Amino acid sequence: MNIILLSGGSGKRLWPLSNDVRSKQFIKVFKNNDHYESMVQRMYRQIKQVDPNASITIATSKAQVSAIHNQIGYEVGISVEPDRRDTFPAIALATAFLHDVKKNNKNEAVIVCPVDPYVEDAYFECLKELYEVAQKGKKNLALMGIEPTYPSEKYGYIIPRTEDEQHLSFLFKEKPDKRTAIEYIKQGALWNGGVFAYKLSYVLDKAKELLGTSEYDELLSNYSNLKKISFDYAVVEHEPSIDVLRYRGEWRDLGTWNTLTTAMSECISGNAGMSDNCKNVHILNELDIPIFAMGVKNLVIAAGPDGILVSDRDESSYIKPYVDKIDQQVMFAEKSWGSYHVLDVGEKSLVVKIFIKPGDKMNYHSHDRRDEVWTVVKGQGRTIVDGMEQIIKAGDVITMASGCKHMVIADSELEMVEVQLGEDISAKDKHKYEMDL
Repeated sequence: MNIILLSGGSGKRLWPLSNDVRSKQFIKVFKNNDHYESMVQRMYRQIKQVDPNASITIATSKAQVSAIHNQIGYEVGISVEPDRRDTFPAIALATAFLHDVKKNNKNEAVIVCPVDPYVEDAYFECLKELYEVAQKGKKNLALMGIEPTYPSEKYGYIIPRTEDEQHLSFLFKEKPDKRTAIEYIKQGALWNGGVFAYKLSYVLDKAKELLGTSEYDELLSNYSNLKKISFDYAVVEHEPSIDVLRYRGEWRDLGTWNTLTTAMSECISGNAGMSDNCKNVHILNELDIPIFAMGVKNLVIAAGPDGILVSDRDESSYIKPYVDKIDQQVMFAEKSWGSYHVLDVGEKSLVVKIFIKPGDKMNYHSHDRRDEVWTVVKGQGRTIVDGMEQIIKAGDVITMASGCKHMVIADSELEMVEVQLGEDISAKDKHKYEMDL
């Protein structure tokens, strides 16, 4: 199978464990044997279990690339959107990426689905069937319709219409109110989960028609000027040649704390505990300090480097406008080489704890407006400073003045404390250089 996973958004409804660079799909909350995995790791694993040879491409923003490499590795393809232009430009770009960069044939089929639903294995068997229908090419589009479990106001609906004995057509309705949703379900409607399949040639032709080109390089260079339009509105609602496959299994959108916690196999994740008289309480703690709850009910407690949330379970769904008002330094992020955790923010300083995976390395880079001091806390590795290589170990201190080119290579798991000193400390103050090792 060829699969495009759509991975977007900042996931602010899952603050404080999500932020502008760490979306909800990267939070590790699902227990898998003796470790926790994120939504994107779970989805990737489930796809590979059904089809070990599946070719997976993730359509995402530049801010998520490092986290994807950190959690999945480098085998997955990545189509990077320069900015957000809704789902049709994103899908058109990813389709052109498969054709022009990955060299897939125009007559090959591809499935497009979101990266973050909580689903069971039967969902992936349905994906295989959807792929096979698209590959046969009797219809231009094949959609997955999800059998509703309640009259949701959050999802779009696919409503079947019998034109005559030979023809079945479909109406597509956006998020209705509850009363209308009940009427749709009585008519046999299915949820539209944004899962569909097509041959590459189909969307490439649509891209030429609606965006002016189907060439990957042209779409990428002109991406910020492309029309903002959803795939449903641009393509699905106007396409008469559609197959719909019914999926009857579990399918949940875990976009808020009250929905996410329903999928957790344990009530506690991290260093936490609660008294026996707590009821319907979930605690997720990414901090090194313990959390203990006593005698409380219907709560979500989430603690991470960006903050602490204590919320009534139902009220947690309405957190986004409050988080939008918070303006602060991002305190934690996963990078392709490891992760960092901000320890202290000063007027002219920043203190960061850095973790680098064994065998990995930072880019060779420099800064114009700040000095840096690295103190090695754990592990062994090498630094390259202005072309000179030096072995480092726990206790060593390395100083880099502004303008100095530098990088670090981890021979074992490496932990360092980095102190940044300068009048204007900014993530944008960085120049990257090629370095042959």
